[in-house]
Formats: sequence, C-alpha cells, structure tokens
Amino acid sequence: MGEAYIVAAGRTAGGRRGGRVSGVHPADLAGKVLDELVVRAGADPARIEDVIMGCVSQFGQQSGNIGRNAVMASSLPESVPATSVDRQCGSSQQALSFAAATVMSGQMDMVIAAGVESMSRVPMGAAAKLAHEANLGSPNSPKIKTRYNGHQFSQFVGAEMIAKKYNLSKDELDAFGFESHRRAIAATNGGAFKDEIIAVEVVLPDGSTELHTIDEGIRFDASLDGIRAVKLLVEEGRLTAATSSQICDGASGVLVVNERGLKELGVAPLARIHAMTVIGEDPVIMLEAPINATRRVLDRAGMKLSDIDLFEVNEAFASVPAAWLQSLGADPAKLNVNGGAIALGHPLGASGTKLMSTLIYALKARGQKWGLQTMCEGGGLANATIIEIL
Repeated sequence: MGEAYIVAAGRTAGGRRGGRVSGVHPADLAGKVLDELVVRAGADPARIEDVIMGCVSQFGQQSGNIGRNAVMASSLPESVPATSVDRQCGSSQQALSFAAATVMSGQMDMVIAAGVESMSRVPMGAAAKLAHEANLGSPNSPKIKTRYNGHQFSQFVGAEMIAKKYNLSKDELDAFGFESHRRAIAATNGGAFKDEIIAVEVVLPDGSTELHTIDEGIRFDASLDGIRAVKLLVEEGRLTAATSSQICDGASGVLVVNERGLKELGVAPLARIHAMTVIGEDPVIMLEAPINATRRVLDRAGMKLSDIDLFEVNEAFASVPAAWLQSLGADPAKLNVNGGAIALGHPLGASGTKLMSTLIYALKARGQKWGLQTMCEGGGLANATIIEIL
C-alpha cells in the first residue's frame, strides 16, 4: 500500500448567518478554495484527477452535485471530474479519507478533498421542511421507527443526553464555551490562522468590496458572565447557544497526492495520512461516537493517546469534546488549541477539511509531529484521522 500526503490545505474564514460571506454562492465559494489549493501546490490544474466535495444540505444552491458545480465555478478545466459526499458533519473528513484511499491504491495520483456549506443560503433542515410541507414523507422508515421505538433523532437531544450521562454541569460547559472564544481570539490576534485562511472577496452593504480573512463568529468581547447569562436551549437543560457551534458559511479543502504525485509536483508535503477510520454507534445519543473512533484509530496506528501532540475534536456542542476529554483522560491543553466551532463556526460539510487545515498549521507552528482529528456526525457516526507532520 502506498502513502497519502497532503501538499496544500486551506479554508475560508467563517461567515455568520446572513453575514459577510452570505452573498457568495456556495459553488463560487468552494471554487475559490479549489483554485487556491492548486496555486499553493504549484500544480497543473489539468492534473487534478478528481474532486471529492463534502456537503450536508445538498439542496437548492447546493444541489446538482455541488462538487462538479464548484469545479465549473473555478479555473480548473472541465476535464476535472467531481462528486459530492454526505456523511453529515464529517462529510469533508470522509472526502479526505476517500481521497487518501484512492491515491494510496495508486488508481489516482492527485485528488482534492474539500467541503462547502452556505448555511445562510441553504438553511439546515430546509429540504426536510419542504418535503414535509409537500407531504413527501420522512427519511425514518417504518422499520427504523420500530427498531428505535419511535425516537426522534435529534442532535440537540443527543447533546443534552451526553451532558447528563457524563455529569457535565452547565458551569463546566459555559467555561468550555468561553475558552473556545478565548483561544480563537488569541489565535486571530497572534496571526495563527494567516497561512490557512483563503481570502474571499465579499461585497459590503455600501457596494464596495473587501477581502474576508477573519472568522466573523468570534466574539472578541466574550466574557464568562455573558456566556452564563445566555438562555438554555431546553428547559432543565445544560446547553445554550453560547455552548453550541455557530451556524456558519464556509469552504475548505486539501490536495492529496501519492509518491508519484509528490515527485511530479516537486514540493515538500505538509503532512502524511498515518491512519483513518469511521465508526457507527447509537443514533439516539448520536454524538458520542468520537470517543470510540479515537480508540479505534489509535489501535489501528499502534499508538497511545499520549503519543499525539494536538487534537481537533469538533465542538458541535460543548458536551461532545468535554465528554471526549473525560472519557479518554486527554490533556485539555492539547485540544482545539486555536478555538473551535463554538467560536469559529461549524459550516457542516466544510468542517472536516477545515479542522484538518487548522490542525496541520497548529502542529507546524509548534514544531510538533502528530495530530488527531475526530468529529461527531448525524446518525451516530464519527470519523477519526491521524496525521504526521513532515
């Protein structure tokens, strides 16, 4: 089996719902990422053999194979094919796994794994809402309803279930949310994101244009007291909007190559894919799977948790990474060192390669070697990936 190397990685700065990036069509937003990855790697655009694009809400402006539409909106030639992947929040992390497996097998030498989500233009749940209004039914079949006793699968319910299962208090979760902002503020002010962020031209209300390069969701005036004052999502619950990931518009991607591709490009790789896995668990509690996905990928790699220098665990809700820390006994100082989705936003299908880009540059900045990325996904799924900085 061959190797898979990441030779370029980047992401757009996140945009808030209805904010600075909301005026950009998702195909154009993703196309900008494709263009920049090719430039950063010094690759011939015609040599890209496939684009695998993660996207969750493949509806409206993100329908019709958003991956192919992104290629058509980019400077890549139309000879470059593309497909779109939905593994819920892990869609572009799964796109990376597919790209890595393809180049490792030798069937292709250069593949882009990417993701996009414009949650302003294609609101979460929009397709299900319209299907319900049109009386087109539900994805939960009679057999699914019987197997799970009619449970309504909900990430919000799952996040609260995890908080209760791991006895995570509201105070603990509020502190986690504040720390996400504190780290994101420090990272932004310290220039930690400058190499990973891909500038996007946006139109301002007065008609002028500007490059968008700073994550719009960060609350630079965040305070612990302010976070504690936010209303609970559900009565008697423990989570609030301030301890949940932000709705976000964004795109991200990585260019993955094998030894032949690396030789052709003549560039030094950023990182090597060392191990990867995906796991399925209880779809009712839903968001707990990153814990065992981490155990499985470490076992596949023959590594211990203490071998890993930095972790990126998606902050879908504060209870998810907090439970992950508690269950595995991981060092919180190694986790989401530049903040997470609570501060930076969670552009669903783009979050996988977004977190991977952040992980790569955070490791490089610290002169560290091993990184692990994992995230919870709808349906009780989780991907996990270990990388080695080269």
